[in-house]
This record gives sequence, C-alpha cells and structure tokens, in this order.
Amino acid sequence: VQLQASGGGLVQAGDSLRLSCAASGRTFSTYHMGWFRQAPGKEREFVSRITWSVGSTYYADSVKGRFTISRDNTKNTVYLQMNSLKPEDTAVYYCAAGTVITTTEAGYHYWGQGTLVTVSS
Repeated sequence: VQLQASGGGLVQAGDSLRLSCAASGRTFSTYHMGWFRQAPGKEREFVSRITWSVGSTYYADSVKGRFTISRDNTKNTVYLQMNSLKPEDTAVYYCAAGTVITTTEAGYHYWGQGTLVTVSS
C-alpha cells in the first residue's frame, strides 16, 4: 500500500482544513487507518484512527471534538477534517495504514510522506 497525503497549508487560528490520504492498492479497505503528526522539535504523536470494517473512530484528547476522521473505501481515501484549528496544531501530518487497531506507531506498516499544516495566531 502506498499512501499520499495532501491538503495541508497555512491557515489562521479558528479556521478549518481537510486533509486527504489517497492509497494505492486493492487491499486498502482491509487496513485500519491512522493520522499522526509531528510538531517542530517534538516527537510524532497519534491524532486519530479509523477501523477498516465498521469505521470505528478514536481521537487524541487534544483534538477530540474538533477533528473528524472518515474514510471512503470506494475512493481508497481517508480524510481528516480539522476544525477550530489552534497554533498548537501546527505540525506535519502523516497518514498510516496498519492491520491492528492501535494508537501506537509500531502498529502501522505503511506511511505517507506527510503534509504540513501551519496555524497562525
């Protein structure tokens, strides 16, 4: 599975942005998908994940209520809708695919290249 993240950009605090992650490969629908982010000078951290079958979702406390993850298996794409963005959301956002339901990086086998989100105050 190859992943291509897109949709990042420069926005102001309070704005919204939608990230997309397009996957190649016919088995996309059988992978659990996750979003992670890495802020400057910090370690990469979990943001959200969605399961492949029923679409069960889970969020980091820092984004709960503001971000929404979704997927369209017919388009081999997973999305991250980000609302009420804050300067602390500034990071490179990565999508990932894995076969276990987890919030840890080790559970994801395939990673996209990342897309930069910058939120100005």
